[in-house]
Amino acid sequence: MSYRVGYFVGSLSSTSINRILARALIRISPDDLEFSEIPIRDLPLYSQDYDADYPPEALALKDSIRGAQAVLFVTPEYNRSIPGGLKNAIDWASRPWGQNSFDHIPAAVIGASIGSIGTAVAQQSLRGVLSFCNARQMTAPEAYIHFSHDDFAEDGTVSDPRTAEFLRSYMAEFRDHIQRVLTVLPRDEPSIS
Repeated sequence: MSYRVGYFVGSLSSTSINRILARALIRISPDDLEFSEIPIRDLPLYSQDYDADYPPEALALKDSIRGAQAVLFVTPEYNRSIPGGLKNAIDWASRPWGQNSFDHIPAAVIGASIGSIGTAVAQQSLRGVLSFCNARQMTAPEAYIHFSHDDFAEDGTVSDPRTAEFLRSYMAEFRDHIQRVLTVLPRDEPSIS
């Protein structure tokens, strides 16, 4: 059995180091995880005024999450919190009231920074939001990646063996977390239109 994982890259930058980290995670993940990016770039700013008539970009976001069995957040830290684009996407996905796309979904959080504490504060902020959204978060291991272009290639190759092994272990644990959560809280299969 394989598991469909939708992943968010919190940065909108074309040169995002977290996009490189996402490529690395996909490369070293267990073979039974299938990944698809959940794009957030084109979402308008959320307003409750849209709740009665969601725009196509927001409907596509919710459909992408519905098609996933788990979600992975790969995010930078902006001003000691999560990027606005990522928060905006979470707001869209969790609304309208009663139609929260993150309810009971297995989730994991990771991020990279050139700073020495990785993305620790952003991850704690994101975890608070995901708790409110009732996502079933993997709480350990935590992963605050200190990013260096010497260790990560653009294609996601990781040259530092210790970093590669840590990321491999992290993704194996995420795979096990997905299996455990879905055993207790299975997700509905998406309908084919």
